[in-house]
Amino acid sequence: MGFLSSARSSIFFDWTLFLPAVTLSLLGILTMSTFGQGESLAPRQLVWLAIAIGVYAFLATLDMRFIRGTSVVMTLYGTAFVLLAFLLFFAHPVMGARAWFSFGLISFQPADFAKLALIALLAKYLSRRHVEIGDFRHILVSGAYALTLTLLILVEPDMGNAIIFSTLWLGMMLVSGISKKHVAVLGIIALLIGSVLWFEGLKPYQRTRIISFVNPAADIHGSGYNAYQAKIAVGSGEFLGKGIGYGTQSKLRFLPEYQTDFIFAAFAEEWGFVGVALLLSVYALILARLAQIARVAATNFDAFFTLGVLILFAAHIAIHVGISLGLLPVTGQTIPFMSSGGSHLVLEFALLAIVTSLARHGRGAARDVSANEYLGG
Repeated sequence: MGFLSSARSSIFFDWTLFLPAVTLSLLGILTMSTFGQGESLAPRQLVWLAIAIGVYAFLATLDMRFIRGTSVVMTLYGTAFVLLAFLLFFAHPVMGARAWFSFGLISFQPADFAKLALIALLAKYLSRRHVEIGDFRHILVSGAYALTLTLLILVEPDMGNAIIFSTLWLGMMLVSGISKKHVAVLGIIALLIGSVLWFEGLKPYQRTRIISFVNPAADIHGSGYNAYQAKIAVGSGEFLGKGIGYGTQSKLRFLPEYQTDFIFAAFAEEWGFVGVALLLSVYALILARLAQIARVAATNFDAFFTLGVLILFAAHIAIHVGISLGLLPVTGQTIPFMSSGGSHLVLEFALLAIVTSLARHGRGAARDVSANEYLGG
């Protein structure tokens, strides 16, 4: 009995984060299941979910406060940089992008690990610099960290994750309290960078996707096909949906990549407006809980790290749903916990576990104002 009670006390789950995440994962597995009518990624995703839960249990039990250390943060960032750089030389192209390392049946996307690294680094930087964020130099330094990883991802090319990284950096800068004047300057810089990318950086197919977003009906059978089919899937779900397993757009493969990039559209077709409302409510529970944890965080690092996780999830949700509804150009973006794939699912549960551990061990701690918070010159 003594051993059991000790084990119970040493294992800590934040059920308000864990249960919604598992629910979303199971809904995703249910949506990608073909119910014996063809090859399905559902069984493999169920294995990845079990692994992700194990990662959550392990990390949530540990004292993750060591991640606040400068050496740990810079090691994470350096490792992410090296992995992204190695992709350009050693990874085989998949659908035109060098974004994955493949080891037999297992594929690993370094961009997922890089998201953790960037969140940790920005949290570290802002935990000391947020009171001085009025100095534009700090915006430039933090932006340089983010831009380095973003450019490596653009070269792959992976426009979707490049947008996520840019949004993550901008979101964390906004919550740190930068001035409206600096926001305007950032907007001008973004327009200039966008202009350069349009003429020099984007591949022809990426420009075509953006053009088809402005006028998707111009090429329904070509560049506008994916967006058009996604909108049909969402609209055909109507109020109550067609029923689980009866989504014709997805199960008959009119909707491409319905198990990954367009799983929200496939879900909407089968569950309808009511199901979508419930789904977004579950996501809202996770985001609201993360915001609550950030508000009462023991240290500045913990607060910024938790807000970084919130911004990352919110960006993925908004972009994925926006693409499915035809509100954004198609960039090939997953939605947290639901889309097929192992590396992003493990990362998402790992992020929740780190937030859980920091919140648990940070209770009653004073604000961290030690010299170890220093980063960035």
